[in-house]
Amino acid sequence: MNSDESAVQIGALVPLTRPGWVEAGRHLLAGLELAVGEVNDAGGIGGRPLELVVRDTAADPQRATAAVDELARLGVVALAGEYHSVVARAAAARADALGLPFLCSSAVLDALTEEPTEWVARLAPAQSHGWQIYADFLLEAGHSRIAVATEPSVYWASGARIIRDCLSPRGGAVIELDVRALGPAAVCDELVNGGATALLLLAGFPEPAVSVVKSVRQDQRLAGTLIGAPAGQPEFAEWSTLLGDDGAAIPFLRYLPERLTPLGARVDAALRDRLAEAPSFVAFEGYDTIAVLAHVLRSHGSDRGHIAEAWPRVEVEGTRGPIRFSRPPGISVWQWAWAPTRVVDRDPAHPDRFRVLHAT
Repeated sequence: MNSDESAVQIGALVPLTRPGWVEAGRHLLAGLELAVGEVNDAGGIGGRPLELVVRDTAADPQRATAAVDELARLGVVALAGEYHSVVARAAAARADALGLPFLCSSAVLDALTEEPTEWVARLAPAQSHGWQIYADFLLEAGHSRIAVATEPSVYWASGARIIRDCLSPRGGAVIELDVRALGPAAVCDELVNGGATALLLLAGFPEPAVSVVKSVRQDQRLAGTLIGAPAGQPEFAEWSTLLGDDGAAIPFLRYLPERLTPLGARVDAALRDRLAEAPSFVAFEGYDTIAVLAHVLRSHGSDRGHIAEAWPRVEVEGTRGPIRFSRPPGISVWQWAWAPTRVVDRDPAHPDRFRVLHAT
């Protein structure tokens, strides 16, 4: 797309190639683009077109940092997007240093910036909020001895700590299994020996997550073991494509309400046409990101400082409810507290349908 010199430009950070989660990136970009198209159909920003300048982060923090530098030089008024938490953290740090507003769509890591910042806001619930809800679900379902199949990552380590901190005061325990050192068969042996009744997948998709799921499902000793994926891997169609029936009945966090707003219902239909499949919650996060930024640009102008100053005054009707930003304790950025959060799984009888297991 050729840049229009009169356009108001927003930089979009999206994982579009491996090792990034390409399917998540595709849904995020679909939501961003749909909303931009609707803004322009309604006259743009004060008569000026809104334009996305998209950069592929490929789940690489260094690549994201370089993209932020480039986009800042190109003159974007704000940044939007990103799915991977570790990548978003790198982008947020650079945006903060440059004085470039960043509305993060999907990343959940609590410490999105090391120090409090006025430049960054976020739509996705913080990890400590969502994963505590997931821990409550586990305890209510009778699971207090939990194993986690994990890889080295700030994100996975943070998730394991949240689960442990929630379970320990109530007599629970978390056993960590390093999937770099243990193959899928060895993970199964450790589950049997450790007496865990649930295994959480805190590891990359498709591998090693897919291989671990298949091994646990095929091991008769683990027939009653719950497999969980709080990070949301089963949300996307690729999960069912790779795992088939083995991918059902694996609870995960989903940031959608029981019923979408009227705006959300309309956006849902438009996203289905654009994606040729049911939109994930990530697509709605993308749409809501542009809805917020367009509102801010119309009401406060395109000056970067004025955009950042507007975060605490935002009141926007999003696809999943009213969006306002605040500073919850322990969160270093302006935060929507909170997007609707539910624990769901894919119905074994109808894997394309989701069952609600726990809701807030």
